[in-house]
Amino acid sequence: MLVEIKHLKKSYKQHQAVNGISFQIEKGSCVALLGPNGAGKTTTLQMLAGMLTPTSGTIQFGENTNRDFRQQIGFLPQHPSFFNWMTPVEFLQFVGKLSHIPQSKLSSKIEETLEFVSLQDVKAKRIGGFSGGMKQRLGLAQALLHKPELLILDEPVSALDPDGRRDVIEIIQQLKSTMTILFSTHVLHDAEQVCDSVIMLKQGEIAWNGSLEELRGKHTTSSYKIQTDQSLTGKLDGVIGIDSIEYLSSHTAKLHVNEAFQTNVLLHKLIEHNLTLCHFEQIQDSLEDAYMKVMNQ
Repeated sequence: MLVEIKHLKKSYKQHQAVNGISFQIEKGSCVALLGPNGAGKTTTLQMLAGMLTPTSGTIQFGENTNRDFRQQIGFLPQHPSFFNWMTPVEFLQFVGKLSHIPQSKLSSKIEETLEFVSLQDVKAKRIGGFSGGMKQRLGLAQALLHKPELLILDEPVSALDPDGRRDVIEIIQQLKSTMTILFSTHVLHDAEQVCDSVIMLKQGEIAWNGSLEELRGKHTTSSYKIQTDQSLTGKLDGVIGIDSIEYLSSHTAKLHVNEAFQTNVLLHKLIEHNLTLCHFEQIQDSLEDAYMKVMNQ
């Protein structure tokens, strides 16, 4: 176990931003923190990163008995700030000194980190001329420079174009093998690509905490899209295992099914009505479908 959070709360006067959440982060895992705006994602990440003091609750970081565990954490805020007149090397030298990296090791660490985030070719250029994707990769570089045990990323791809998003997602996928990652996102497809487990926040409380497999097993359903040569309307009523039928047209329907559904029973029903099957497709719910079900409970 790398981090254990117990009954964490954060209040601002009458507003309860985070309301007594508890969860654990396993070492070597990649966890996505999901939720709508105002759910408490950024507040939670800032408390874990040591930037906000909790109103109550505890954060236990491994065997660390000290209250200050920031040295073991790398943090990339949603909107990282830079000194635009600096170069990447100058900026990382500044960050490295703040992180107490020995001067004898700092230069090699900077070169290694810039190479990893593909900024080696622009290391002597001014940050003010960088694109959004380049700045985000530099933000990742500052979070990685001191080789943290836990990397916290707040909406790392939300403001990027498709190319920038792909670059950052690829970096996160590479990092999964070397460190524990906790990141918040609104882009559910990105979470599905890289994370092992999901924590969903709703109004400052945990609505779901578990693996992607558990989420799919509990909150996703199978459905089938079929098309026939003649009208389907009313022809499939009473077929065992079909929970509901969504008619997309008179010849096309989406069947929402349960565990009792059998395709051979469906085929026999179609034959009974002299219908020819033109299209048959199984559709599996996405992470977004499961997310919406959890949020609407």
